Amino acid sequence: MLYEHTADNSARFILGTRGDNPLVCVGVNPSTATPEKLDRTVTRVKEYARRNHYDSWVMLNLYAQRSTDPKLMHDVHLPELKAENEHHIAELVAGRRLTLLAAWGEPINMRPYLPELLADIVTITDASLCEWNSIGELTKSKHPRHPSRGAYLPLQSFDMNAYLRGL
Repeated sequence: MLYEHTADNSARFILGTRGDNPLVCVGVNPSTATPEKLDRTVTRVKEYARRNHYDSWVMLNLYAQRSTDPKLMHDVHLPELKAENEHHIAELVAGRRLTLLAAWGEPINMRPYLPELLADIVTITDASLCEWNSIGELTKSKHPRHPSRGAYLPLQSFDMNAYLRGL
């Protein structure tokens, strides 16, 4: 199991399983999931990976602060938490061309710093030519769907550069 977090467990950087062909989901922020107790979101990511023939799954987030409600995330991001999150993402990607699942939904609007954090993560993943996907059609407000919402929908290609231009 992959599980990277702070010593006090106030932030989680990576949760997942090891494999050669993982589905790497990127959400807004981690909630309570641990290797021993997956939450609804991570359980759904695991099932999306299985249904789409990936041999493993990984959960990442735009911001690593644990919070059961994105409205309770820091008002201003902590630079050291951002840097450590990006370090873990860069180590995970490490030149591999991975499939990334954009899966943050409407909560990307909760904090003004989240689009900036996303753009910096995209810079890391673009260096490895990672491929972005989303779950079904985008939401009405043109955000990628959160995995815990609705039925299991097919994964489809997601134009990250167009999305970032629209934020």
